[in-house]
Amino acid sequence: MSPENTSLAAAPNVEVLREEKSAVVAASSDDQLLALWLHGRSVHTQRAYRADVVCFRAKIRKPLAQVTLADLQEFADSLTFGARASCYRCLSSIKSLLAFGHRIGYFPFDVGRVLRLPSVRHTLAERILTEAALHRLLTLEPNERNRTLLTLLYGAGVRRGEVAELRWRDLQTTSEGGQVTVFGKGGKTRSIQLPTSLWQQLQRLRGTAAPTDAVFPSRKNSKPLTASAIWRIVYRAAIRSGLTQRVSPHWLRHAHASHALDRGAPIHLVQSTLGHASITTTGRYLHARPKDSSSRFLPL
Repeated sequence: MSPENTSLAAAPNVEVLREEKSAVVAASSDDQLLALWLHGRSVHTQRAYRADVVCFRAKIRKPLAQVTLADLQEFADSLTFGARASCYRCLSSIKSLLAFGHRIGYFPFDVGRVLRLPSVRHTLAERILTEAALHRLLTLEPNERNRTLLTLLYGAGVRRGEVAELRWRDLQTTSEGGQVTVFGKGGKTRSIQLPTSLWQQLQRLRGTAAPTDAVFPSRKNSKPLTASAIWRIVYRAAIRSGLTQRVSPHWLRHAHASHALDRGAPIHLVQSTLGHASITTTGRYLHARPKDSSSRFLPL
């Protein structure tokens, strides 16, 4: 086929793509845009993002299509609540919504693209428990169910939301003991090999529970523990062990990553276990607790 004929043959495909792009305007109002943007996200993410957008809309008091860069900058300057990390997340939410609206054709351009986000001081090092503190937290927990829950949060590096959703069918026996399969952040499923001691601990806890029963049921009924209840269990365990920080379930996940890397676990294996989308995220643990420093070479 000649070059001229090749160009003519390709032209209809280009037109089809243009027509498809112009037909993607799926939202007819700001509320519908918000619903489309939130669709498919976790309940917790939806709650946080919706609150950010409600705060923004209450401040600007105009349709999103009329938002200017000056509006965004004024809103950013008005954010004085909480830590800088909270302000960063709020502005990131607004930028994400505006970018999404542009992608589906609801906005003619992405006004939030040039908005600069505030720099955030990373505090990960402050939220990593030592091995001694972690083991004290586990051993001083008197309740068997709660102790197993705490051990799983640390031993598997799972999130509290993932634990709240666990059923016994999600635990599978392997040649080396057992594994747990969780449905995690971003709609990703991952399977985690468990230490033999933790697997045996879980089996003792199971008793006659059915495959569809919750691994960690409430004492009042057979319903699974909520994410809030799991948070309270961890917080009380931390107080019992003498910790003064406001320890949350995610601290045990941080401890898993830091302790595993300290003991020589390959970073890609830690990334896979925790379900991090990027190895850069996992690498933060190496920087939070460095093993060496140039200060060691100074004449001090």
